[in-house]
Amino acid sequence: MTVDSRRVEAAADPRTVSRIGLVDDHAVVGLGVRALLADHPDLEFVAAEPTVADLLAGSADLDVVLLDLRLADGSSVWQNISRLRQTGAEVLAFTSGDDVDLVRAAARAGIAGMVRKSEDSEQLLEALRHVCRGEVVASTEWAAAVDSDPHAPGLSPRERQVLELYASGEKADRVARLLGVSRETVLDHIRRIRVKYAAVERPAHTKVELYMRAVEDGVLPGPG
Repeated sequence: MTVDSRRVEAAADPRTVSRIGLVDDHAVVGLGVRALLADHPDLEFVAAEPTVADLLAGSADLDVVLLDLRLADGSSVWQNISRLRQTGAEVLAFTSGDDVDLVRAAARAGIAGMVRKSEDSEQLLEALRHVCRGEVVASTEWAAAVDSDPHAPGLSPRERQVLELYASGEKADRVARLLGVSRETVLDHIRRIRVKYAAVERPAHTKVELYMRAVEDGVLPGPG
């Protein structure tokens, strides 16, 4: 069976094909990724663009976007990841990995993982397929950068859940009903969340500030 016929067969069932985009301001990177994915009919390479704005202008229907964290247009990591995630796409950082601060910022913004540009083709393919299945690509290097982040508040899973609901605009009573706990328990979680953010010098005294911290840490998507 030829590559083209396998791609036609895979395309017959759209659930088996994941649409992949790339944001990188080096054209040769796009050529390499396009050539790699051409032999894998379950991964459809849609477009490569130098900026997130350019990619979204032509291709909003993407499953996964490979994103270089350092772009020449001066856009921020948080801004780029937020815009991509608002379309429903997952974001996989595609980077040299040398700037730990950028990796941490990307983790806070909600990336699904990180893969180095120096990795071999099989590792890139494996990472893409993991993300397409809704899994996190938690490499040792990425985990180490996140765990050593001095600005991470260290929220528990329940605290993140409370923050997501409360910071999105729900009142404490409503959060309590949704989680099946008392209002006092919710308020206690919120107090502890604020204490943890204050401890890493990212105060969240108001509900608006809690919303900002939730967006920064990838708990909530950013504004459109």
